[in-house]
Amino acid sequence: MKVVIQRVSQASVTIEGEKVSEIQSGLLILVGFEDSDTQEDIQWLSAKIANLRIFGDENDVMNLSVKDVNGEVIIVSQFTLHASTKKGNRPSYIKASKPDIAIPLYENFISQMEADLGKKVQTGRFGADMKVALLNDGPVTIVIDTKSKE
Repeated sequence: MKVVIQRVSQASVTIEGEKVSEIQSGLLILVGFEDSDTQEDIQWLSAKIANLRIFGDENDVMNLSVKDVNGEVIIVSQFTLHASTKKGNRPSYIKASKPDIAIPLYENFISQMEADLGKKVQTGRFGADMKVALLNDGPVTIVIDTKSKE
């Protein structure tokens, strides 16, 4: 699994002209899956994100998590996170899981994030042409890959 986590002041997802998700302060999480991803990856990554201290405390030091600040979360599936640009100029997405594998992983990740946060998260729609708008706060953008766990 790969994620791009963006701390946001606001974010939304629009599909076919309809705003389907909208949050204020919190995290926009773009997530991509590959066939070797497991429930263990989902649990590790969800806990990592829920407890990642990237929000400012009273001294404006990044010491608080999205849970600590009661922030909101939008999770958006994005297979292009697994793009390979090694050969040529057209990215290859061969590592990205096909929908029959990725959809259950995506749904499990959403459920795990909700459990770890203790509240509902917003989402995009798997496979849809989504327009994602955000106001990156900081900017703070973090990339995590469960294969390297750095």
